[in-house]
Amino acid sequence: MVHDPSQLPRPFRVVSNTRLTNDVVTIQIEPTDGGPTIRCEPGQFNMLYRLGIGEAPISASSSPTEPHLGHTIRSVGAVTRSLCDAQPNELIGVRGPFGRAWPLSATAGDDLLIIAGGIGLAPLRPAILAALDDRDRYRRISILYGARTPADLLFLHEQKQWSDRADQLLTTVDAASEDWTGNVGVVTTLLRRARFDPQHTSALICGPEIMMRFTARALIDQGVASERILVSLERSFSCALGLCGKCQLGPKFICKDGPVFRYPEVDRLLSIPEL
Repeated sequence: MVHDPSQLPRPFRVVSNTRLTNDVVTIQIEPTDGGPTIRCEPGQFNMLYRLGIGEAPISASSSPTEPHLGHTIRSVGAVTRSLCDAQPNELIGVRGPFGRAWPLSATAGDDLLIIAGGIGLAPLRPAILAALDDRDRYRRISILYGARTPADLLFLHEQKQWSDRADQLLTTVDAASEDWTGNVGVVTTLLRRARFDPQHTSALICGPEIMMRFTARALIDQGVASERILVSLERSFSCALGLCGKCQLGPKFICKDGPVFRYPEVDRLLSIPEL
């Protein structure tokens, strides 16, 4: 018998499907069962279900204050490909919200570094919006973002607004096109230009695990306290309830104990490759 309503998918209607890159879209959805929409805190995720295909964990990329629930999805498998193809008025199932959010209240008064790699900008978008909406709580806000190529950069239509409100927004790409005039290199190279006081800095990091590990270690080498470095892990979830064990990382279950962790909680565990 199911006792927890979050174990059952609710029907949501696709309101819009916006393509951001060749393989990434943002879908906005709303409930059709008469109940309230799901409000995810920045960093939380939902399980999105496509009938006859399966379910996938996707972090919310919308702010809790926005009218529709949004998810930014990269097409990498059968479920995410079907989600990316979902058109307005089609139905998907949603379970959630799940997971531990970014602890933004604990970062007040600091220099806030928000560091994203690739699709990792999507789970950080709600944190960026929340921090910028509460700008006076921070000494400085710096956003550092890296992608594979200029064509893979996300939320380009919003980045100008972020840049106007933050102290810094720096972007870089691994491989530049002929018309690219910006930074080239991994995202850690941007730390040389970032303005922050290591003794009064909190960092939120999301991206490939190797990127998060090297970025965290670079920050520690510059004097940032490891417990003030937060990372979001996105290993495979199947149940989101800590029952199937697929997201187990040592003693941690990413779906229940995360996906947001303080770096000392997962430093050693990140050396274990995902199966």
